[in-house]
Amino acid sequence: MDMYNRIRTGTRGNGMSGNTELANTRPVSKRLLGMAAAIAVAAGVFAAPAVAAPAERGGGHAATRDAMDAAVKDGVPGVALQAKDRHGAWKVTAGVGNLRTKQPRGADDNFRAGSITKTFIATVLLQLEAEGRASLDDTVDKWLPGVVRGNGHDGRRITLRQLLNHTSGIFNYTDDEQLQSEIFLPEGFFKNRYRTWTPDEIVKIAMGHQPEFAPGTDWGYSNTNYTLAGMVIKKVTGNSYGDEVRRRVIKPLGLHGTYMPGTDPTVPQPSSRAYSQLAENTTGKIYDVTELNPSVANSAGEIISNAGDLNTFYSALLRGKVLPAEQLAEMKTTVVAGAVDGRYGLGLIENKLSCGVTVWGHSGGIHGSSSVAVTTADGRHSLAFNFNGDWSGDPVKIVEAEYCGTD
Repeated sequence: MDMYNRIRTGTRGNGMSGNTELANTRPVSKRLLGMAAAIAVAAGVFAAPAVAAPAERGGGHAATRDAMDAAVKDGVPGVALQAKDRHGAWKVTAGVGNLRTKQPRGADDNFRAGSITKTFIATVLLQLEAEGRASLDDTVDKWLPGVVRGNGHDGRRITLRQLLNHTSGIFNYTDDEQLQSEIFLPEGFFKNRYRTWTPDEIVKIAMGHQPEFAPGTDWGYSNTNYTLAGMVIKKVTGNSYGDEVRRRVIKPLGLHGTYMPGTDPTVPQPSSRAYSQLAENTTGKIYDVTELNPSVANSAGEIISNAGDLNTFYSALLRGKVLPAEQLAEMKTTVVAGAVDGRYGLGLIENKLSCGVTVWGHSGGIHGSSSVAVTTADGRHSLAFNFNGDWSGDPVKIVEAEYCGTD
């Protein structure tokens, strides 16, 4: 859900995922839309060097290993990564999963995947469209009458499609300064880390602000869009968005390490600790933020997954195994994402890398966790990885290294 972007970089408005999943979801990288903010810290902050799993040394992906090593030297505690291509699955780790014990990261670690949740939510709504139960051209007000009102917001003028591709103009609730103080700064975080936030509370925060722009006239990443999408899923089906994601996506694909945790503050094992500096600027002080009630991220960013599951999901999605052809084409119909070099579809980001390869996927950031999952258009070369720290490292370099052979 990329919530940390604004509080960490001071940005707001028409950007995307800032890997704060709970922070400003704005694209921090101009090379790969929605990647986690790469805020540099001095090299060598963590004593443990980056070490690829011994069994993986000597294979391919040398540039990817080098990029992971560089991320750890830049201050990321640890990296868990899996790639899958015609040669099979490749698992590798770097750095540590626990700063106190120096236990290394595990390649099969479960982690909070933040805004990657958005692709799952969009998938469910597109399945409902394929079943004739809802239309992307439905207004928000049709399903949630009177919910999107106030300060210029009007759900009668906003469609479900505009929620999913971030052209609604609805204010991003994680840009609210009061909320940021309650969830992103130390005092507020430790006071509220187990608090349950309801979708109605979240939308009310957004409605307290003016829209960023008139519906359909611009693009601006807003976590509120996907909170509303989750509410629509419940209205259409009678079930929570979490239940629908489990029934329609997680179970059919056999994603055994993927969870919609709701209000559960824990991350299932195997997993590593998650770390944050909980500050607008890197200060050097590091907090363990592993436990968190993810309801504040809601349907915009609560999901827990692992690299293997995310590769399976995005590969199946792009190969047409999850959505009918018509709905997949709609998901891949993109709009220019602000001033960033990337395009946004319906919960899916399209990026053309420096070597000409186009990848599809999403990034996600939430307290202590920055994640990326992408695949090629044919779904045959997939990559997913996670940083268990949210203040440093450049995920774009890892993606470029894997697909372009550069670091």
